[in-house]
Amino acid sequence: MKKTLITLLLIAAAVPAVQAQDRIYRCGNEYTNNAQQAKERGCKLVEGGNVTVVQGTRPASAAAPAAGGGGAAAPSSATSPANAPRVSNNEQKSRDSDARAILESELRKAETRHAELLKEYNNGAPERNALDLRNPQRYTERTAELKASLARSESDIAGIKREIARLPAPAAPTN
Repeated sequence: MKKTLITLLLIAAAVPAVQAQDRIYRCGNEYTNNAQQAKERGCKLVEGGNVTVVQGTRPASAAAPAAGGGGAAAPSSATSPANAPRVSNNEQKSRDSDARAILESELRKAETRHAELLKEYNNGAPERNALDLRNPQRYTERTAELKASLARSESDIAGIKREIARLPAPAAPTN
């Protein structure tokens, strides 16, 4: 009696595994197990190898454009989530001006640091100190480090300028 019950349970457990091994079709970068859809789209049967099929649902934002008739969908990054908090125009302008002030301050610091590095680098011939005189290899390494620091500094300045350019233009003062 127990052997029969165990056998039935094993068979019942194996049935979903057998059903999960439907034919899988590849349509470009998309996979499907719907034979009719695969035939309509001219998909190829995937043979050999294991394919894991995860059943899921489409996100609401992806399902809406698909049902819209096949038109070009707007990028999802251009729209904000429905539950995103809204901010007043004055508050947003205040945030933008604060961001601009912070970035301009960072730009001034970066330009000051860059000027100091340029002065120390001295067109590839930094001034030798006591350690450099005793160890010429250290001088070469220090020169290379200064050159790399200058490149990073230039990159930082360019990045800060790009960030400032992305900000909305500052509001004209009103009289």
